[in-house]
Amino acid sequence: MSKSRTYTAPGRKDASLRRPSRAPRRLAPELLNRDPNGIYPVHRTELMPIAMASLILTLLAFLICAKNGWLLLYGDAVAHLGIARRILDARYPGLAQLGGVWLPLPHLLLLPFVQRMDWWQSGIAGTFPSAAAYILGNLGLYRLARRLMPPNWAFAATAFVALNPNLLYLSTTAMTEPLFLALFVWSTVITLEAADALRSAKLHTARTRMIVSSVLTLAMVLTRYDGWIVGAAAWLVLAVAWFRSAPETRRQTTTAFAISTVITVAGPILWFLYNAKYEGDWLDFLRGPYSAAAIEKKTSPPSAGRYHGWHNPLYAFLYFTRAAQLDAAFWESGFALFFGSIAGAWLLAKQKANRIALLLWVPLPFYMYSIAWSSVPIFIPQVYPHAWYNSRYGMELLPAFAIFGTFAIWQLSQWLRRDAQPTPSNARNKRLADALYPASLILITVNTFIMFGTVGTFIQAVFHKTPWTWVGRPPLVFDEAVVNSRTRIPFEKSLAAELNRAPSDATIMFDTTDHIGAVQDAGIPLRRLVSPLDSQRFNAAKSAPAQHANIVIALDNDPVAAAVAAHPQGLSEIEILCHTGQPCARIYRSDIYTP
Repeated sequence: MSKSRTYTAPGRKDASLRRPSRAPRRLAPELLNRDPNGIYPVHRTELMPIAMASLILTLLAFLICAKNGWLLLYGDAVAHLGIARRILDARYPGLAQLGGVWLPLPHLLLLPFVQRMDWWQSGIAGTFPSAAAYILGNLGLYRLARRLMPPNWAFAATAFVALNPNLLYLSTTAMTEPLFLALFVWSTVITLEAADALRSAKLHTARTRMIVSSVLTLAMVLTRYDGWIVGAAAWLVLAVAWFRSAPETRRQTTTAFAISTVITVAGPILWFLYNAKYEGDWLDFLRGPYSAAAIEKKTSPPSAGRYHGWHNPLYAFLYFTRAAQLDAAFWESGFALFFGSIAGAWLLAKQKANRIALLLWVPLPFYMYSIAWSSVPIFIPQVYPHAWYNSRYGMELLPAFAIFGTFAIWQLSQWLRRDAQPTPSNARNKRLADALYPASLILITVNTFIMFGTVGTFIQAVFHKTPWTWVGRPPLVFDEAVVNSRTRIPFEKSLAAELNRAPSDATIMFDTTDHIGAVQDAGIPLRRLVSPLDSQRFNAAKSAPAQHANIVIALDNDPVAAAVAAHPQGLSEIEILCHTGQPCARIYRSDIYTP
């Protein structure tokens, strides 16, 4: 009996042997019946567009800033990169090189990138952690907003932050603000979720969120001192939620609460121990030679008196909130943004389940106290003394402005729709309510356009022109970076040129405290320096500079200058560099040094 056979063309498989085609992708079951305008916890599919848009924005900001050499405008960014570099690149490498004032986490995150010499020199090393923090911060903000508002309003709140020119600039630098803002926002949303899980007896979620919240607190504590207060407030909120939960819930989450408490207090204790071991004083970051109090005393002329806001909480409130307004909005629109955010906070405080989001206001009392009693001045050009200093601290209210300002407008739209009776007045109110969302997007666009449009140097980058006559001043944080780098960068470049004339294996005695940027620009490994980075060797060299280094660089009134004045034997002066607004640098060659 013959069998029928099916002819198959060469190069083609039998249809019966083909793999079945993949079924069309279906929505997650939890999304099928959701109201698209409802308020519910965010689903991960909603976060992908936010992540991609954030990546594109920070990449564009990086390309512009790298092209124009703006990655190292902040002296603090240069210092952060130098600290991260010296952990491994030093005569005596190790954790002791972290120093005792700036907190260690940002430097540890920079460590893998800054060891590459060209990335250190250009500042690109600082972009990686800051750009990642910018993206994560936007995701956290959207996640928080989705618990409070419908998707479209949550998008508006996130867009307001993501398009902020000051934050975009900081996302390209080695500054700590993007990292702290990301941790701050995520700490708030995780704390809110943990409290909600405790209230509804979702035990696994409650345990996980409590521990994650404490880990975020630990990271904040090791990033900025603001994080100590934010972390304490977050723990207090969780403690209250835990004590108020049902007895069975409390019993089954006791271990998780205990672990989260231990992790929360571990950060400050570790920093106290580090300062005690390596700096000789467990409070060195508060009262040491590089503390805020010491720096403020050093940089303020004796005749000037104390800055505005000292022992005056009202002035402290005005300086901080005004800086925050100018960091977030153009011209005088910041006042409307601030008062609108206050209204939104008041409206949200009525919602018992969501009032934990008020944690976003914790930086306000912290900086009021810091300005009034902890030697942390803020100067902005719009207010006396019309200078630029620490203006970026106002960025910490940016999430509060975004969340509560947007919440206030959304609540207004809901209020306008409150009466369903078909009257002419109600019809007008509904049309006005419908217009509030597009109007909000237009305002965000206008705010971004004007803030970017006032950046003369950004315009110069794109159009090769600087029309200062009509564009006004740049965004405040970027403006401070430009103004305060005008004399420092030329001085450090000139000094770097002199350093590059030294032999490639020369040992150089130089106090890098204020101008490590010269060594960075010259591309000199830090292990070739005799500097305070290695205090024992530096202290020995001060008694005989010519015997410890080929090249000795003394800046006016620094420890090296004092050592040269006391022990000039064997030194020959070969160059003097003086720049406006900077100390003179005297460069000496040793006639007796032997390696």
